[in-house]
Amino acid sequence: MQREAASVRADGVVRNIADDEGVTTNWGHLSWLVGEEEMPGAEQTFGVVTIQPNRRNPLHLHPNCEELLYVVSGECDHRLGDEMYHLTPGSVIRIPRQVPHWAKCTSREPLVAVISFSAPDRQAVSLEGDDTA
Repeated sequence: MQREAASVRADGVVRNIADDEGVTTNWGHLSWLVGEEEMPGAEQTFGVVTIQPNRRNPLHLHPNCEELLYVVSGECDHRLGDEMYHLTPGSVIRIPRQVPHWAKCTSREPLVAVISFSAPDRQAVSLEGDDTA
């Protein structure tokens, strides 16, 4: 039995990125697809981040959840605590709760990555100014 496709179904289990305005920042864009606001009852947060070439998001941490970042396209240097990792398409990095981190796009094309958090109400604490992390 095939159910109808919809941008946000009434039962709250399907969303499409095209239907999310997201958050545009001076470094890129965040689109949130799953979370307690987007899908009441969800037990995690899921989104897509785009970081423009030679830009990075602010140093930040997540006090209430772990993060997974999977690179779809582009490349980045990812600071995790005191370590630096170079990520390419197909790479995933696990960011433990409370560990300061940022990602800087190092490719000519924007970095596009899928981001997943272990809590439905992902919290972010910026350690550099007021820009969205």
